[in-house]
Amino acid sequence: MEKIVLFVGRKFHSNLPFQSYIKRETDRVFGEVDTYYFYAENDNSLFLHLEKLLNREAQILIFSTKSAISVVGKLLCTTTSDNQILKENMLIPSSTSVFEDDTYLLDYKKAHINVLLAEENKLLPQILIKNDARYAHVQLFDMDIETANALLNPLAQTYEVKLSFSNLVQNWVLLTIESKKYGHISQFISSATSLLNTKLIPASNIAAYIIEKLSHAGKKISLAESCTGGLIASFLTKQNGSSSIFNGSLVTYSNLLKANWLAVDNTTLEKYGAVSEEVVLEMSEGTLNVSDADYSIAVSGVAGPDGGSKEKPVGTVYICVRSKEKFNAQCLHFHGDRNYIQEQSALYAIKMLLTLDKELFFK
Repeated sequence: MEKIVLFVGRKFHSNLPFQSYIKRETDRVFGEVDTYYFYAENDNSLFLHLEKLLNREAQILIFSTKSAISVVGKLLCTTTSDNQILKENMLIPSSTSVFEDDTYLLDYKKAHINVLLAEENKLLPQILIKNDARYAHVQLFDMDIETANALLNPLAQTYEVKLSFSNLVQNWVLLTIESKKYGHISQFISSATSLLNTKLIPASNIAAYIIEKLSHAGKKISLAESCTGGLIASFLTKQNGSSSIFNGSLVTYSNLLKANWLAVDNTTLEKYGAVSEEVVLEMSEGTLNVSDADYSIAVSGVAGPDGGSKEKPVGTVYICVRSKEKFNAQCLHFHGDRNYIQEQSALYAIKMLLTLDKELFFK
C-alpha cells in the first residue's frame, strides 16, 4: 500500500528543523514514505489533489497547522460526502474511526487517512497508522552495486522480495528490501548475512548499531574534525546511549588548535599542509592520547567552494581511523557542494571505522 504524507501549511516548508522532526517520527512509526506533498494554507489545488488521493489504495498522513486544520476537515468531508462533528474540542468528520488529542483516523474506500495538528516546539500527536513493515534496510561494504545485485538477486527471487541499491559513498551501498510480507524480509536478511559475512551489516540505523557494538565491548571513541565541523560527532550523539561510547570531539579548524590541542607538529603542518595524510595521522594519534579512547577518527579536507588548489582541489579529504593496535589513512576525492562534500566525508569516515575492526563490527 502506498504511503503518502501531506504538509498543509507554509511553515512546514520553511521551518526545516520542525520538518525534520516530523519526518523522523513519521519514519519511526509510519514507515518509509513514498511521496511528500507541501501545500500552503490557502492553496486551492489541495481539494482536487485530496479527491484523487482518496480514490487510491494508500495510507495518508496529513500534518496541518492550527489555522488549516478545520479546512482540511471540511475538504475531507466534501470529498467523502460526510459532515463535521465536534468531539473533544476538535471538529472531525463523523465517519472518523479513531481519534485522540489533535489526531484522528478515517477510512474511505481503500484509503486510510490520519490527520494531525502539528505545532512548533511541541510534541507531535500520536500517529495512528502504524508501520506495515514492508521495507527494511541493510548496509553493504566493499562491493559495488553490480556485484551485490548478482550475489543477492537469487536470494531475492527465493524469498519474493524486491531489491534497490544506493551508493551512500564509495564502497558503502544502502540496500532497500521491499516485500508485502515481513517474514520474507527477515528470512532474506538472515540468508544474505550468512552469504556475505563481513560485507553486510543487518541494521538500518548504523549509528545506533555502532553504539551497541562499542558499548557491548566496553570501548570508546573520540574524534578530531576539521572540514566536517562536528558532523561525525552529531551523527553519533543524535542516538540514545551515545554517552556510553563517545568521549568527545575536537573541531580543530585552525593550525594553531591542531598543534595546541592535538600535538600536531608545526613542522608537519608547514611541510605538508593541514590537508594531508601526515597531518591526519598525527591528529588521530593526538586524539587517542588526549582522550584515552579506544578508537579515533581524524578528518581534514577542502570542502569548498573556495580553498582548493591544483594539487588539492575542492573535495580533497584525508581521513585517518585509528585503534590502539592499527590505523588506516586514506585520501578521498568527493564531488558536490560544500555540505554534500562534508556529509560524504563524515559517512566515509564511519565506513572506515567499521572496516578497521571487522572482528567487532561484523560478528
